[in-house]
Amino acid sequence: MKHLSILGATGSIGTSALEIVRMHPDRFQVKALTAANNLPLLSRQIQQFNPEMVAVLDEAKARELAEMLKPGVRPEILSGPSGYAAAAAWDKVDTVVLAMVGAAGLKPALAAIEAGKDIALANKETLVMAGDIVMAKAREKNVTVLPVDSEHSAMFQCMLGNQARDVKQLFLTASGGPFRNTPQSDFPGITREDALNHPNWSMGNKISIDSATLMNKGLELIEAVHLFGISHQNIQVLIHPQSIVHSMVGFADGSVMAQMGVPDMKQAISFALSFPDRLDTGLLFPDFAALASLTFCAPDSERFPSLAFAREACEKKGTLPAVMNAANEVAVQAFLDRRIRFSDIFTLVSTTMAAHTCIDNPELSGIIEADRWAREKAGSLI
Repeated sequence: MKHLSILGATGSIGTSALEIVRMHPDRFQVKALTAANNLPLLSRQIQQFNPEMVAVLDEAKARELAEMLKPGVRPEILSGPSGYAAAAAWDKVDTVVLAMVGAAGLKPALAAIEAGKDIALANKETLVMAGDIVMAKAREKNVTVLPVDSEHSAMFQCMLGNQARDVKQLFLTASGGPFRNTPQSDFPGITREDALNHPNWSMGNKISIDSATLMNKGLELIEAVHLFGISHQNIQVLIHPQSIVHSMVGFADGSVMAQMGVPDMKQAISFALSFPDRLDTGLLFPDFAALASLTFCAPDSERFPSLAFAREACEKKGTLPAVMNAANEVAVQAFLDRRIRFSDIFTLVSTTMAAHTCIDNPELSGIIEADRWAREKAGSLI
């Protein structure tokens, strides 16, 4: 029996994780849940899973949630960053599913590691911003960080039973998003609804936009550098429209191992939660005969410069990855709010990165200050 804290319980990863808990009540028990704003869904989750504590965005949300709950269901309700950190470090929890979106996941991740909790990591921004600090702290506390992103889970699964020194190349696959064949001249006219309409995956708004700009793949590239201790120069990004090959690993002898499955996050989530076991998720195998072919091609760096931004951040390191991430978060939200065009996302990120004076080997306070600076800078550009 694993005791879980699910941070970001009402998002796509959080709801899928709870679906796995629902399927395997003999394996998992939920002790803590967090959310930001979706209180109706959170209240239903509380009624079903009966956690000991929950945390929400602020005190007003906490009062509203308390009024929504039925008599007899009274978990401890906390709020704000301190509430999220408390949920991550809850004493009866042994595994934290970190499914919060964006930079907000960094401090809870560190709180969980400091408390000795294993991490099922779906929040890639944590490693993008402060990967050196987070992974060093995890090693110090003997904490296991298991990837939940399907691509990193695939790489991890391919590496099992092999020596780390034999890993020579990672192949990070991307669907290409909804605009992989859209002319660049049409980018300024792309609407919010167009960008949210992903062809293969069902995801939250922010990650759907990141997929459309390929920034999601840039963030995943940086995440892979920290998870697997490999240079970004040894990570090749491939557009794979069918989303069946979730990623591949190349070894010293020239062999390549791939992990495949239908495009559904439940497989990667369940593996992170049950490792080293595998659980029945109800997912079917891909119908290879119907697919007929699996295709791969290089990404178009002119139409989608996000990967170049990420590689620059990998080269310069320091505070630049945090700046790239923060500028992207601001730009994506502005696009979702219909304040800028789709093509402006790239401009905002590149301009903010170019204006930043990078600090090498920053402490956590320096990373947080760079994040604050980048948000302010990107906001002024908007």
